[in-house]
Amino acid sequence: MSRPASSHRLAWAGASLLGRARRRLLGDRVARACAALLALVALACTLGPFLTGHPYDRLYYDYPGTPPSLSLYPTTDSVRPALDRLAFRMRVRAEDVTVTPEAVRLTLAADRPLDPRVLTFFARSDVFGEARLLGRSEDGRRLTVEAPLRRLRFLAGTDALGRDLLTRTLVAGRLSLALGLMASAVALGIGVIYGALAGTLGGRVDAAMMRLVDILYSLPFVFFVIMLVVFFGRSVALIFVAVGAVEWLDMARIVRAEAQAIRRRDYVRAAEALGLSTAAILRRHVVPNLLGPVVAFAALMVPRVILLESFLSFLGLGVQEPATSWGVLIADGARSLETTPWMLVVPAAFLVATLVALTLLGERLRDAFDPQDRA
Repeated sequence: MSRPASSHRLAWAGASLLGRARRRLLGDRVARACAALLALVALACTLGPFLTGHPYDRLYYDYPGTPPSLSLYPTTDSVRPALDRLAFRMRVRAEDVTVTPEAVRLTLAADRPLDPRVLTFFARSDVFGEARLLGRSEDGRRLTVEAPLRRLRFLAGTDALGRDLLTRTLVAGRLSLALGLMASAVALGIGVIYGALAGTLGGRVDAAMMRLVDILYSLPFVFFVIMLVVFFGRSVALIFVAVGAVEWLDMARIVRAEAQAIRRRDYVRAAEALGLSTAAILRRHVVPNLLGPVVAFAALMVPRVILLESFLSFLGLGVQEPATSWGVLIADGARSLETTPWMLVVPAAFLVATLVALTLLGERLRDAFDPQDRA
């Protein structure tokens, strides 16, 4: 029994860091569940808007603030009020109304002869389809028409303007996730390289590099964004530049502190005594031992960037209509929480699910990439 166990330990010790991390993650149910949830959210945001049946910028004027429901609209009780609103715009009276599950039949009456072209109002409605003329009185003041009902489903309800909230949430997830991943990748690349060099080189070089970080920290972030808006205008690229220019500072400090601690390890001193170059020491010893905290912090940086983007959008410096993001939707939902709570709950649920999954996955990634854990 001792020989297989010994061979297993030798095989584990000889495995690469990525190989050990992959085995740990595949054996962790929580990590698999978080990865599956993130993949599901990404897939829903990518393909979901094509399957909901609603354009993300379509305004349904007859359905503002509609609550979430699995049933089809319009309901039987809502057909007559919609007819009354339509008749008011047409300046006619709706009489002898008969509602069936598929269509509505009625008589349009007025004090003057009616032009049949008035029926085009039905096709412009969100409740009815193109109306069909069934009969006309001799004096032309009464028209008997039949119009089909447009069957719509709003699984997550609509916002105050009548736009499908589920479609807008999925489209917003594209921008939020893309911005979070791109800005985090840039901050990760700059911060790791900058912090690793500062912590490994030490001395005056380290002091000069970190003083530059302190200077950038002292710049007011909102003022920096306002200056960018003044010179370049509002755009998604502006948010990417603004967030990327700030988020790498924290990563640089974390990596620098870890690199200083690694530099004092015996294996690094032995590598220096053997004459290895600084680049070789960084590649073989410093960066692999930094993967744990770096990956964990990177996983937490994505929701942080999303929240930062929502702050900028709330101030009017971020995403502008008709584009949207989770931050914009949450800000809109918070302003109408008492009347339409689902406007806050739906996008917040997507954001919270993504945040929790990234947090738990980051903890598992940190443990999986720990080179000192041989278990």
